[in-house]
Amino acid sequence: MTGQPRSDHFGHSANEANHKHRVQFLIGGDESALPELEAVLSTLPLCATGRVFVEVESEDQIGTLDVPPRMTVTWLPRSRRSGAPGSGSRCVQGEAFSRAVRAWAGEMLCDDPEEAHVWLGGHYRGVAEAHEYLTTSLGVSADVVQTPPAYRLGVKR
Repeated sequence: MTGQPRSDHFGHSANEANHKHRVQFLIGGDESALPELEAVLSTLPLCATGRVFVEVESEDQIGTLDVPPRMTVTWLPRSRRSGAPGSGSRCVQGEAFSRAVRAWAGEMLCDDPEEAHVWLGGHYRGVAEAHEYLTTSLGVSADVVQTPPAYRLGVKR
């Protein structure tokens, strides 16, 4: 070595190479699916990266979730959110987590949507909207998006 750093280690290139193929976990749901959501979180590897969005009715329902260190949890109390923009309506069950999932995925999964594992649970409205956006708009394979079986989302008819 001449004391010069190798060209493949300048700036962020070495880090970027290691992170480009890291699977992102995206987990979203409302309070009706909290037990299932917690069960899914318990199965994640310690090195998992990604986001967890949990919608609840009010701030007093915010709790603590055990997640891997590289996962971020965002609690979404409906009592502090409005419904559809410009409508003046109240945020309905499933709406807040669906918006959050779609916003995060639109930014973080746009380059490589196949490097994702998604779990969605809760009210049908939120799950269906998020599933539709992920699979239709972003091109995420329905095979990597887990939803309640009763909703039959991603099932070819």
